[in-house]
Amino acid sequence: MSKLVGQESSFKGTINKTHEDSEPWFEIPEHPGEDAPNIVLVLLDDTGFAQLGCYGSSIDTKNIDSLAGGGLQFTNFHVTPLCSPTRASLLTGRSQHAVGMRSVSNFKTGFPNMLGHITNKAATIAEILNSKGYATFCLGKWHLAPMEDCSAAGPFNQWPLGRGFDRFYGFLEGETDQFNPSLTKDNHHVNPPAKPEDGYHLSEDLVDNFFSMVSDLKGVRPDRPFFAYIPFGATHAPHQAPQEYLDKYRGKFDQGWDITREQWYQNQLELGIIPEGTQLAPRNPGVEAWEDLPDVQKELAARLQEAFAAFLDHTDDQIGRIVDGLRELGQLDNTIFILLSDNGASQEGGPFGVMHEMKFFNAILETPEEAIQRIDDIGGPHSHTNYPWGWAQAGNSPFKWYKQNTHEGGVHVPLVIHWPEGIDKSQNGQLRNQFINVADIAPTIFDL
Repeated sequence: MSKLVGQESSFKGTINKTHEDSEPWFEIPEHPGEDAPNIVLVLLDDTGFAQLGCYGSSIDTKNIDSLAGGGLQFTNFHVTPLCSPTRASLLTGRSQHAVGMRSVSNFKTGFPNMLGHITNKAATIAEILNSKGYATFCLGKWHLAPMEDCSAAGPFNQWPLGRGFDRFYGFLEGETDQFNPSLTKDNHHVNPPAKPEDGYHLSEDLVDNFFSMVSDLKGVRPDRPFFAYIPFGATHAPHQAPQEYLDKYRGKFDQGWDITREQWYQNQLELGIIPEGTQLAPRNPGVEAWEDLPDVQKELAARLQEAFAAFLDHTDDQIGRIVDGLRELGQLDNTIFILLSDNGASQEGGPFGVMHEMKFFNAILETPEEAIQRIDDIGGPHSHTNYPWGWAQAGNSPFKWYKQNTHEGGVHVPLVIHWPEGIDKSQNGQLRNQFINVADIAPTIFDL
């Protein structure tokens, strides 16, 4: 029988009065077997059901689309409507309420369903796989520890290294600036390795560090598989991307959110993402018809959506780097690659969108006339933007409502699984329509 996480193996040698009469015993480290697959679990943030190309969007996500075309694409996958609860359920295979995470980890209530961290009574995927011989890496957003526990003083027991990961590089809280991030490496805070003017962007940095970790492992232990959990900061606000990606989408959304939403909905019908006869949900309360908006509001809203699209496109290219790198290393075919979103598109930009998202959380109203003065900053290192409700509504097509809501717009999201050695080629590109919950992923990984 395999030992439990953290359990010491009992000594199997003999100890007598003399060394000559005693027999030493050396524990053989656990190994999952020479055919055990690598596992890459990519979690997007605040990405709605309709925002990937393979789910109907006009945004360029060719790398994710390729994974779906060479694997399986799921159309009835459900999560929770918030970041931390989904992450807790994903990593434990249990209900978020059962593991102490009914809401975001920023606070705790003193009751067992809201600890601000995953209860120690529930093991994470990383803890289980690590005990079986997997190397375990976490790169990106953690958001599973209370804010007061995220300082350099710790405590560190609910940071990634305290929950089964060998290595961590990313940020501990719910969001960070993509050009000037608050970074943590393992159990200590670090400065970004470069500046925005030097071409730095966090998503690229995460992938660089992923390959550094894989290289460290495979250079010494090529037989040992890895589990890499990569929760990008994208596409949570702030929506920030390199200038060439922003330029790519300039003017692409001038037609507005109503026409875009209808186009994406029609694409979903044609692709079979939604069943024939599915109706587009009525306009969400508070979302005005695009044609009724003042010109200044249209200009601002279109530019904010361009920044989101650029951010997602850039993230897709980083996912492509992961795929290409694994292929070059000869690791792709036996890697289970899982990609999902933690909840639907976000309503946290309010009715107009914001130049700095913290204004929304502090109930500070910024008018379009004020925000338009800084329109050229949108998407760059001098902004912290989120788009308005109308674009989030389009991103959740055909559903109603958003992140934070338990309607389909908040909980019905994309899921793609790619595994060349484990999925028969005859099934490549198939749509799977059965109901699946985020808590199903961990036990499925264990079964495989």
